[in-house]
Amino acid sequence: MPKHQMTITRFAPSPTGFLHLGHAFAAFNAWKRARDAGGRFLLRLEDIDPGRCRPAYANAIQEDLTWLGLDWDGPVRVQSEHLPEYQAVLDRLAELGLLYPCFCTRADIAREVAASAAAPHQPDGATRYPGTCRQLTRAERTYRIEAGQRFVLRLDITASVRQASSCGELSYEEDGAGRIACHPERFGDVVLARKDAPASYHLCVTHDDALQGITVVTRGIDLKPATGLHRLLQALMGWSEPIYAHHRLLTDAAGNRLAKRDKAGTLRSLRAEGESARAIIQRFG
Repeated sequence: MPKHQMTITRFAPSPTGFLHLGHAFAAFNAWKRARDAGGRFLLRLEDIDPGRCRPAYANAIQEDLTWLGLDWDGPVRVQSEHLPEYQAVLDRLAELGLLYPCFCTRADIAREVAASAAAPHQPDGATRYPGTCRQLTRAERTYRIEAGQRFVLRLDITASVRQASSCGELSYEEDGAGRIACHPERFGDVVLARKDAPASYHLCVTHDDALQGITVVTRGIDLKPATGLHRLLQALMGWSEPIYAHHRLLTDAAGNRLAKRDKAGTLRSLRAEGESARAIIQRFG
C-alpha cells in the first residue's frame, strides 16, 4: 500500500443471527488495523438474503459492537438499500457477454454430476457446476424465460478469465506474503444472482469494497479461496484492488470453527453470564 494512502477496513456481517466470539475476533482485527494506522473502520450489513436476514439481528450487531468498544466511522452501509447498484453491475457483465441464465435445479445439477466420470469441486469444497445451460442457444434461453421458467445468472468463467487476463496474470496482494497468483477458473460458472436474492455475496462484497474505498480486507482464512474470484470481478469491472489480510479462525474446545449454525455462544449470552467486554477483547491478544 502506498505510504500516503489511508488505511480503510471494514466489518461486514450478515444479520442472520447474533454475533459470537468468532465475529468479535474478525471485527476486532479490522478495527485495530484501522485504528493503529490512524485510518477508518467501516461497518456494513450484508443483508441481501431476505429469507434469513432479520432487522432485529442488524440492530443487535450494532449494539454488540458498541458494547465491545469497537466504534465505526460514518453511516452503516445496508446492502438491501442499494439493490439497483448491484443490478447495474450485472447489466454491465451482461453487456460484456459474460453472464448467462441457468435454469437447472439442484436436483438437475446433482443428476448431471452423478452421470459424469468425475465430480470436480470448487476451492471452497462445493461441487462445481458442469456448465449445462452455457450450451443453450439464445433462442432456447429466450423461450424458457418467456415461458416463465425460473433461473439464476451465472458468470461464464472461461470467457471472464480470458478477458481479465488479457493484461496479465491475475494475482492479489496478501499481507506479509506478497503477490499470490489466483485461478478463479477453479470455481466454474458461479452464480451472481439467485432466484431468491438479487445478487450474490461475491458480487456485492467486491462492489462495496471498491465503492467504499477499502484498502485492506481483513477476514478469516476460510474466505481466502474466494479471493481469486473477487480479483476476477475487480479486473472485469475496473475496480480498485485492496490488500488482503486473512487471519486465523477461533475454534471451540474440540477444535471446531465457531459458527452460527452450530449455535456458538453469542456475545449476548457471554454478557448475560457476567463476562466483560474488556475480558473478551483480551482473549484476542
